[in-house]
Amino acid sequence: MSSTRTPQERHKLIQEHQEAILRLEAEEVAATAANTWPPQGFYLIWHLVVGVTLGGLGALVSLGFNVIGAPLFGQPALQLIRVYLTFPMGERALTAEEGLVLSVGAGMYLLTGAILGIGFHLFLRTYRKDGPVKLFVMSTALGLVVWVVNFYLILSWLQPALLGGRWIVNEIPFWVAALTHLAFAWTVCAGEIWGRIEPSKGGVR
Repeated sequence: MSSTRTPQERHKLIQEHQEAILRLEAEEVAATAANTWPPQGFYLIWHLVVGVTLGGLGALVSLGFNVIGAPLFGQPALQLIRVYLTFPMGERALTAEEGLVLSVGAGMYLLTGAILGIGFHLFLRTYRKDGPVKLFVMSTALGLVVWVVNFYLILSWLQPALLGGRWIVNEIPFWVAALTHLAFAWTVCAGEIWGRIEPSKGGVR
């Protein structure tokens, strides 16, 4: 039986079916991509979480070194927290009793480390393929750069301008400040070397 459709009608139907097939294929690709792990491209949320985690651990380790080391030099265990609290509180933070104030200060210290960890992770991950030695060197350099910028390019003038004193720069010996930043940087570096933290179908690798 011969078709009653004209060539133009058949061509139009073919075109409509082809367009429908292309739409279905596009929907299938989108659905597959949505269920694919890891996501394609740079997965920002994953790296934010990793940075916060490593930064929090780095801050905890650096604070622990200070808590253990301060009494060896005749200082209170939480002297570092007292000094850091001079930024919001001024000089009265140096005489703060152990308790809620210092607990809040420790929490602020860890939170600051978690935020810094994001930048450290994003920077160091670019050198991971170059091997652990270069990763260690770059983490050391970054830790020292952050120390110099924080203490001598920001806090040295910002704290006097806001609160009238340079307690953080003056009360923390330069070598303690440098080692504190290095302990943080090396902890993040260790996580980058041994953790191999990347999104993968098998979990953390």
